Amino acid sequence: MSTEVKTREKVDMDPKYIIKLTVTLFVTCVIVAALLGVVDNVTREKIEDINWENTVAAMKDVVADPDATDFSDALENTEAMTAAATAAGGTLDSVYEVQVGGAGAGYAIKVVASGSQGNIEMMVGVDGEGVVTGVAIVKNSETAGIGSRVMDNENGVLNQFEGKSAADGTLVVGTNVDAITGATVSSKGVTAGVNTALAVAGAIG
Repeated sequence: MSTEVKTREKVDMDPKYIIKLTVTLFVTCVIVAALLGVVDNVTREKIEDINWENTVAAMKDVVADPDATDFSDALENTEAMTAAATAAGGTLDSVYEVQVGGAGAGYAIKVVASGSQGNIEMMVGVDGEGVVTGVAIVKNSETAGIGSRVMDNENGVLNQFEGKSAADGTLVVGTNVDAITGATVSSKGVTAGVNTALAVAGAIG
């Protein structure tokens, strides 16, 4: 039985080669980082523009007279507004004042609630009396053909929130809110979003 002897050969590398390799890698990293920065700057503005267009479209969907309505820039999210949203089961994204003829006529409130497959981003219109004027889905990940039926307002499931207010108490699926059959979790998510928006509107005063 033979014994195999392994030997290690010492590799001598030219210091100049090491320096050249290091410099090449460094320059490559700098160039790639610069290119990524340029791409980010170019796409970020386009993405922001698209997001704003979607936001404006959603705001117009939730007011009574979109053609006669303007919107302010996003208001500052106060601690009271954020706390009210959390207590209602959702997350406050942003609030825009609804303006008709230059006068305040309520708010378009963008909130986030949990659905069956992820977050549901939605816009809720609330008039000056604290009454819901409309609900629009901005972004969601609900299952196609199931939860998406709620997001697409099948059978007017989103329309049922119009006219609701804090005077109706907490909105609850099965009590004062109807759900789409087979999409109860998605319906509850939207309901939580509306409750969140009403709570925020109440905190604004």
